Amino acid sequence: MTEAIVIEGVRKRYGDKAALDGLDLTVGRGTVHGLLGPNGAGKTTAVRVLTTLLRPDAGRAEVAGYDVVRQADRVRRRIGLLGQHAALDEELGGRQNLELFGRLYHLGARRAGARADELLKRFGLADVGRKSVKQYSGGMRRRLDLAVSLITEPEVLFLDEPTTGLDPRGRAEVWSSVRSLVDSGTTVLLTTQYLEEADQLAHRISVVDHGRVIADGTADELKARTGGDRIDVVLRDAGQLGAAVALLPVPAEGVTVDADRRLISAPVTDRMKALAEVLRALDEAGIEAEDIALRRPTLDEVFLHLTGEDHRVKEAV
Repeated sequence: MTEAIVIEGVRKRYGDKAALDGLDLTVGRGTVHGLLGPNGAGKTTAVRVLTTLLRPDAGRAEVAGYDVVRQADRVRRRIGLLGQHAALDEELGGRQNLELFGRLYHLGARRAGARADELLKRFGLADVGRKSVKQYSGGMRRRLDLAVSLITEPEVLFLDEPTTGLDPRGRAEVWSSVRSLVDSGTTVLLTTQYLEEADQLAHRISVVDHGRVIADGTADELKARTGGDRIDVVLRDAGQLGAAVALLPVPAEGVTVDADRRLISAPVTDRMKALAEVLRALDEAGIEAEDIALRRPTLDEVFLHLTGEDHRVKEAV
């Protein structure tokens, strides 16, 4: 079996609102699959269905080969879940937290202690294992929370916005831990509000909007859907933005202007030809550019292009 997760036509309503409206999704074993979408798109509802916390109204879902409704107990034995908020006792040490969860999962005292030591070492926390969690940094707490979710060595791990509220260093620590998990064979379904996070970690990405998958592919495949490469021009004088847009030898469709950053961004087909023509046109018009760069579209641009919404808007479902 090559798929760790299969969802077919899953529906879930909250009153008049369809949180999931015929969701279809497959996730390959031993991969990171990113689930992106505006808040309220149904990502967290999908995770709750897949982790047996919520019963779907219709459709079928399987995790690790087991039906989430008819074989919920078997699914639970094979999954781990890292939610948006840490489930740690701040007064206990890191090792004590791991031992506690080990006992809750019915591991014997000796096995729980051994597993705690294994995970502390794996996540680089062995030297602080006896310190109380309230002394940990945000990244350390999240790594410990991730370790807790792996107490039972799950086949499939669900990460629901795992780095929310972390600084760049903390996010990098969690990313490194996730990569090591996948290298060891764990399948990860990742929901995130950080577009860079999906770009860094996910082998494939599904964009969800209004309870359905509206696009699916690798990060590069999704970026190609916005029109390929772009050229960014930062002018020295913001007052020349209008004149520069008018003379640039690129299609007007898709050109964006950011006056605060003095930035013009436009789609291009022939990268090097477009760069040479833009440089020539600006030089002939006497318009000074502070910076010019060719780049691929960002996932932020893909996200907005596909959903037509600002991913920063907060509306939880």
